[in-house]
Amino acid sequence: MSHARPDQRRPDQLRPITLEAGIAPHASGSVLIGFGHTRVICAATIEPKVPSWMRQQGVSGGWLTAEYSMLPYSTLDRKPRDIAKGRIDGRTVEIQRLIGRSLRAIIDLQKLGENTLWIDCDVLQADGGTRTASITGAYLAARLAIQKLLDAKKIPENPLTDSVAAVSVGLFGGARLLDLNYVEDKDAAVDFNVVMTGRGQFVEVQGSGEESTFSQEDLDGLLVLAKQGLQELSRVQIEFLTQQLLAR
Repeated sequence: MSHARPDQRRPDQLRPITLEAGIAPHASGSVLIGFGHTRVICAATIEPKVPSWMRQQGVSGGWLTAEYSMLPYSTLDRKPRDIAKGRIDGRTVEIQRLIGRSLRAIIDLQKLGENTLWIDCDVLQADGGTRTASITGAYLAARLAIQKLLDAKKIPENPLTDSVAAVSVGLFGGARLLDLNYVEDKDAAVDFNVVMTGRGQFVEVQGSGEESTFSQEDLDGLLVLAKQGLQELSRVQIEFLTQQLLAR
């Protein structure tokens, strides 16, 4: 299948993935992830306590929560900070909830102990797919943070039950494309974000037509394309973690 993409990728080709560990030294685990020109700092911090609502309701185990932000200089036009507007915008709330749900789908909170795992995703540069890059990098940061708990013998076993990654797919110019950049994303007729575990189980599928409709055939084809990309992302995650954990 041939289709001219703005960056000359094949329709089924991910953008170049880059990973750098330890970008935030004071976090328990951190990764700078790049999906092409989209770059996100994902940091995981272990806090040795749980939220007050868990104590009040007698809920055992630990907790995981996420925050997401786009830095003012991450876009071509300066994006005001939420604090300057006096409120968090709806898109930010939606994305940080998605990140939290995605990570909670693959963690046994009972095995986390009475700890809170904070996930912070800060977008340095946005060129489409910031939420998918955030989820993919957040898993890596969480895994590195949990290794510190294991090394310190603060928990007896790894609470992560699987890996998780996310990618976008869409219909652009009549073609099914994997991992949309900004130019493709803003003009896509159909846009999906797909979150999947390393074992191939869907966590979440977000999709809609932009003043357009899509067929069952398109839906099936986009999910197949997403799964292909997610399997590749899972391999990249495994290689990165193997390198990082062996180097400890």
